[in-house]
Amino acid sequence: MSDARITGCGTALVTPFADGAVDVPALAALVEAQITGGVDFLVPCGTTGESPTLTDDERRVVIETVVQTAAGRVPVVAGTGTNDTPHSIAMTKLARAAGADACLAVAPYYNKPGQEGLYRHFRAMIDDGGLPAMLYHIRARTGIDIDPETVARTAAAGGVIGLKETESVDRVTRIRELTDVPIFSGDDGLTWPMMALGAVGVVSVASNVLPSDVTALVRAAQAGDVASALAKHERLAPLFTAIFLEPNPQPIKAAMLMRGLLPNDGVRLPMVRCGDEVRAKLEAILAAL
Repeated sequence: MSDARITGCGTALVTPFADGAVDVPALAALVEAQITGGVDFLVPCGTTGESPTLTDDERRVVIETVVQTAAGRVPVVAGTGTNDTPHSIAMTKLARAAGADACLAVAPYYNKPGQEGLYRHFRAMIDDGGLPAMLYHIRARTGIDIDPETVARTAAAGGVIGLKETESVDRVTRIRELTDVPIFSGDDGLTWPMMALGAVGVVSVASNVLPSDVTALVRAAQAGDVASALAKHERLAPLFTAIFLEPNPQPIKAAMLMRGLLPNDGVRLPMVRCGDEVRAKLEAILAAL
């Protein structure tokens, strides 16, 4: 398995579409813009990448495009988790074949397994899929928690490069009491608070539109520069809030279109394009920034 060493600012990449299909040139241009902006790693095919509506072949195309465009300059952590363990294993093998460095393993959603099921699911993705994993805890979308004890148990068996944590700053301390697995904020607004408690970075939505700014916040936090990190957090806070005023990735795609980073802000049903009220707020925030 890849010996991925990942820290800092990673971008949860959107998936650009053109006439309903994956827009490969736009995706490649986005990857270049992210690397130019200084991000530390890339995360295609996550929630922000509209993974629930990507076919398996489209996932392969997206991951291959990101890996080939990145060309080893930054690691790639590909979203491969589903609520079906054999399918998740297959997607992890696909990502490995495409050249990904690690996989993003979301807790299985809807069928809501218990902690033993979660442990076996994650171990199967790692052991049978052949890639190290960043576990992904997002109760708001999955309906279940990955208990800190399950995080520690899964990490103790090897192959866990991190945890993407979205739900609670309090969990950072509890998880760090049990294991030394690196913790990444999965919510832009929690990046500075979580890093103040020992998290090592963020898997960011906002960095799709402002990669250098979010990376600068992470760098300040890594350096222990409290005043600078706080100032950068407060400056970006309105954007962090606005990009979740509607379901992700509707607002972030609208913001990227405004900044010329996407040729359109199309999403796939059941997502819809961002509404006028949120669009106006995004325009004002981006102008101020």
